[in-house]
Amino acid sequence: MTTATTASDLQQLAERAGRELEDAPALEILRWAAATFGARFCVTSSMEDAVVAHLASRARPGVDVVFLDTGYHFPETIGTRDAVAEVMDVHVRTLTPRQTVAEQDAEYGPKLHDRDPDLCCALRKVRPLEEGLADYDAWATGLRRDESPTRANTPVVGWDPKRQKVKISPIARWTQADVDAYVSEHGVLTNPLLMDGYASVGCAPCTRQVLQGEDARAGRWAGSDKTECGLHG
Repeated sequence: MTTATTASDLQQLAERAGRELEDAPALEILRWAAATFGARFCVTSSMEDAVVAHLASRARPGVDVVFLDTGYHFPETIGTRDAVAEVMDVHVRTLTPRQTVAEQDAEYGPKLHDRDPDLCCALRKVRPLEEGLADYDAWATGLRRDESPTRANTPVVGWDPKRQKVKISPIARWTQADVDAYVSEHGVLTNPLLMDGYASVGCAPCTRQVLQGEDARAGRWAGSDKTECGLHG
């Protein structure tokens, strides 16, 4: 278990681990996280697939898996969350925004996601995650370097200065082929939308199917210059 007690200690720990674990297998990275942080380590999942949750459950059975229910998810995404909670050795924690969609509409007007997607993401994703991560020193994500140019330099272990947490991306070096192979080998749950032309699954109003030749995240906030929700940049 880590003896790091300050943000500076955690940052130094993260930067050292990022160098030492750069070439390590994903499961080894997660075993390091579990051994280092124990119950103060969690996995976040958008329920696009359960690959990282499955890996983490092998490293720390019963690990917390944090899911943001924005109020705008596809039914398939909520179904994937429920299935993960039912069949995997994890503890799913669902975080919700301070306001329901109806309350947000009343304050900001309907379809804020169309008029100001950055604010909508801040209210329904970024703030709830920051509040939900208060009990943890480290969190794991499913970020991969091959997903988009904005993620090309993702470290396997790094420092999240916004939240003052260690941020772990154990499959950062994986390709989509690696993900597909792991899903096939272990029978990992995936969102049904991935079989229907969606390469990346977010909130329903802001996600479309991708076209041939587009990168995996081209279907997110299509028609705008927005590329990230704010959780990762």
